[in-house]
Amino acid sequence: MVVMRKLRALGVLGVLLFGGSVGVRGGAADSALSLREAVERALRQNPMALAAAAGREAAAAQSSEAKAGRLPSLQFSETFINGNNPVYVFGSLLEQGRFGPGNFELDALNHPGSLSNFRSSLNLRIPVFNRFQVASGIDRARIAEDQAEAGSDWVRQQIRLQVVRTYFGLLLAEERREVASETVRAAERDVENIRAKVEEGVAVTSDLLAMEVQLAEFRQELVQAEGDERTALAALNTVLALPVDTPHRLAEGLEDRRFQVREQSQLVEAALTNRPDYRNAEREVEAVETRIRAARGQQWPDLNLFAEVGHSGRHWAEGSGDYAVGARLNFDILDFARPARVRQAVAVSEGVRAERERIGSRIRFEVVEAYQAYLSSRERLRLGSAAVTQAEEVLRIVQDRHDVGLTTVTEVLRAQTALLRARFNVLGARYDHYVSYGRILLSTGTLEDVSAFAG
Repeated sequence: MVVMRKLRALGVLGVLLFGGSVGVRGGAADSALSLREAVERALRQNPMALAAAAGREAAAAQSSEAKAGRLPSLQFSETFINGNNPVYVFGSLLEQGRFGPGNFELDALNHPGSLSNFRSSLNLRIPVFNRFQVASGIDRARIAEDQAEAGSDWVRQQIRLQVVRTYFGLLLAEERREVASETVRAAERDVENIRAKVEEGVAVTSDLLAMEVQLAEFRQELVQAEGDERTALAALNTVLALPVDTPHRLAEGLEDRRFQVREQSQLVEAALTNRPDYRNAEREVEAVETRIRAARGQQWPDLNLFAEVGHSGRHWAEGSGDYAVGARLNFDILDFARPARVRQAVAVSEGVRAERERIGSRIRFEVVEAYQAYLSSRERLRLGSAAVTQAEEVLRIVQDRHDVGLTTVTEVLRAQTALLRARFNVLGARYDHYVSYGRILLSTGTLEDVSAFAG
C-alpha cells in the first residue's frame, strides 16, 4: 500500500512538473496548427489587416489622382437650346453659319422667331503653372501613401503579437486544464483509499473529510481551467477571423526558451528608428510643411493653356464648325485671407511637432515598460522553477512522514496544493516570458516574424 501511494504521488508530480499530455500539440499531425501558419492566416483574414490593406490601396489611388493634376484634361460637351432671345438668336445664327442680309432687318433683330441650336464642343486644358498647388498636393499624397504603408506595417506587427498572445494563451489554458484534471483524478483515488482505510479502522474520519474538501477545491480549479480554455480558444479564433468554437490542434509547446534582448538604451534607440507610428508622426510634420508652401504659393499667378473645337447647327448633321486657342492667367491682386492661411498652417505645424514629441515620449515609456516586464517574467520563471523543485521535495518528505504516521493528512494536502500552485506559477511566468518578449519586439517596431517563438 505504501508503495502504491508513492507511485501515485510520483504520478501527480509528473503531471505537475511536465504538464501531462495536452491535446495533440506536438506533433507530426498534418492538421496541427503551427504558430507561423496562425500568423499567416491572421494576416490574410483579420479585419484589421484587411482594413489596413484597403487604406493602403486608397492612398495609392489618391497619389495617382494627385499626379494626374499635371496632365492635360479633355472634355466633351453637347448642349441643346431653343429660344427667341435676340442676342441668343443673333449669335446662334452666326455660329451655325446661316446669318444673312435679311437678319439685319429691325423687326428680325428685335423680335426674332425661336431658334434651335445643337452645340458640340471638345475642350482641352493644359496646366502650366498653378501656384505650387499641384506639386504640394502630390507631395501630400506621397506622404499619405507612405503613412498608409507604415500604418499597415504597424497593424501587421500588432496582429503578430495578438497571435502570439492568443496562441500561447491557449497552450497555457490547456496545460492548466490538464494539470487540474490529473490532480482531480489523483485526489479521487486518494479519497477512495482513505475511505477504505476508514472502513478498515486504520484511518480516522477527519482524514477522509479533509481529503474530500481538498478534492472539491481541485474540482473547482478544473471547472475554472476548462472555462479558461474555452475562452482562450475563442480569443485565438477571433484573431484568426474564424468561428469562436473552431477547434485547433496546436503544433507548438509552451516550452522554456531563451531570447536575445539588447540593453534598454539600445532598444529605445531602435524604437525611434523603426516604429511605424513614429515615422508617421515625422511624415505628418513633412505634410504640414507642404501645406505651408502651398499657402505661401498662392501669391503667384495661375497659368493654363486651352483649346476648344466646336460645332453648332439646327440638327446634328448640319451646321458650322469653329475653334479657339489661348492662354489664361489669373493673379490675385488682393487676397486678405492669404496671410491668415499661412499663419494657420504654421500653427498647425507647431502642433504636429509637439504631437511628434509626445509620441516619442510614449514610445520610450512603452519600451521601458516592455523591457522591465520581460526582466520580471524571466526572474519569476527562474524563481518559480526553483519553487517547483522545492515543493516537490516537500511533498516527498511529507508523504514519507505520513506513511509512517509522523504527520497528518492535512500536511500532505497542503504540500500537494503548494506544488500545484508552484506549477501554475511556472506556467504563467513562462507565458508572460513569451508575451513580454513579443512586447519588446513590438515596442521597437521589429516584430516582423515569429521565428523566435517557434520550435
